[in-house]
Amino acid sequence: MTKKNAFYAQSGGVTSVINASACGVIETCRKNSDRIGTVYAGRNGIIGALCEELIDTARESDADISALKNTPSGAFGSCRFKLKSLEENRREYERLIEVFKAHDIGYFFYNGGGDSADTCYKVSQLSETMGFPVQAIHIPKTVDNDLPITDNCPGFGSVAKYIAVSALEASFDVSSMAKTSTKVFILEVMGRHAGWIAAAGGLIEDYDIPVLVLFPEVDFDHDKFIAAVQRKVETNGYCTIVVSEGARNADGTFLAEQGTRDAFGHAQLGGVAPVVANMVKDALGYKYHWAVADYLQRAARHIASASDLEQAYALGQAGVEMALAGKNAIMPTVERVSSNPYEWRIGSAELADVANVEKPMPSDFITDDGFGITARCKEYLYPLIQGEAYPEYDENGMPRYVVLKNELIDKKLEDFEL
Repeated sequence: MTKKNAFYAQSGGVTSVINASACGVIETCRKNSDRIGTVYAGRNGIIGALCEELIDTARESDADISALKNTPSGAFGSCRFKLKSLEENRREYERLIEVFKAHDIGYFFYNGGGDSADTCYKVSQLSETMGFPVQAIHIPKTVDNDLPITDNCPGFGSVAKYIAVSALEASFDVSSMAKTSTKVFILEVMGRHAGWIAAAGGLIEDYDIPVLVLFPEVDFDHDKFIAAVQRKVETNGYCTIVVSEGARNADGTFLAEQGTRDAFGHAQLGGVAPVVANMVKDALGYKYHWAVADYLQRAARHIASASDLEQAYALGQAGVEMALAGKNAIMPTVERVSSNPYEWRIGSAELADVANVEKPMPSDFITDDGFGITARCKEYLYPLIQGEAYPEYDENGMPRYVVLKNELIDKKLEDFEL
């Protein structure tokens, strides 16, 4: 087997454990240095490959690479840049192959969600026709938990833990003030088309918290919602509402749609929490507070799920091992063996079956009234938030997060305009 270099890149919105997958990839490559040469990382994701801005990870110490497991966000930079179809812009894919060929890169590890799975698959196909085979392995990552086939996605468990804990703590606050002050608290969470993160907020029901969850999968009914809020407040004195950013009306429009589009062509959403809060105020007059978890939910490494961290590393490691075994155009997956006790193993999926496919919440995970989660959903969620993987803290009380040198290698090709 001819020794080739590897390219690793991070894609899309980052998570609190995506660097653990990077660590899994790089450390496993280093352990197989007789078969894999240098691991290059793309500065700012796939853009780094297109612009030939390749970070030489060999210049990073073993200790700093290991510290990635405890560091949130994307250590090499990520991007929201979706390559067009081969038919629309073949030159971008050809450029990737040109860069890989110039730097003797035979392994491509792309760490991201559905769009990056699609890019990874196309690269694997085109590289063959261009006479420079590249083994393209997709490493799953998405806080939205919406990739198909895999039981769950690295990044989701930690977000779910953050949302469940934050909703519980905020609900205790509201409960203590409800007699004379706030009666409704609304927490907005991520999830454009799938309500997995919002579902995690529903776990607080098990801790005697009156909670309503608004899912993208359930058409929003204003009158039904207001009636549910009123019942909760009249019965309990207060109510917590966890709303997905992708909550939508029966006609498919988002509650918070602004009419603009992001880099991927997705509808640009404004804050849905204030929209819902004003509905409650106008209909019932209750005093409210709202919050948007936003970046906090996906950056909260200080409260990451131990099972999530373990899986993030394991899938990065498995991706390299699969490549060394000659696999191509696949994604390592999590296969659940048992929920109680929680057991899982590594599986795999063909990228042709993963690319651009979204996995919504199953209908039997959502209660009949559309505002809560079922026992089956709780059985699914709880194992994913189990365990704590606290980072080390310095003498000032701040976590020890690593910042890599990220030194670029010299370019060999002409500049490329995006």
